Amino acid sequence: MPADRLSATFAALADPTRRAILARLALGETSVAELAAPFDISPPAVSKHLKVLQRAGLITQGRQAQWRPCKLEAAPLQEAAGFIEQYRQFWERRFDRLDAYLQELQTEEKKNGRENTKRK
Repeated sequence: MPADRLSATFAALADPTRRAILARLALGETSVAELAAPFDISPPAVSKHLKVLQRAGLITQGRQAQWRPCKLEAAPLQEAAGFIEQYRQFWERRFDRLDAYLQELQTEEKKNGRENTKRK
């Protein structure tokens, strides 16, 4: 498992089963059995997914008698979102420059089109 928290978060999010588990936990804490129910995988496989999520700090697992509720921990997701946000802003600036350039080309095209019409 990667040493830094952001790498661990992205590694955990790389698997669709783990993303589905997190989506379910976003609705509230639940038991391991309830988390495992929608998946056609073995209980040990579900446990492995939960361990990856725990190591990444994305979930915690409590203990209340026989019930072991899992709970979403949102802080690592917020850090990942902050990292991604930097790149969203980068691409928005790029798209804004492209939009300005295209508008400039359209203005020139209209201007040249009028000049060609006047010459005829």
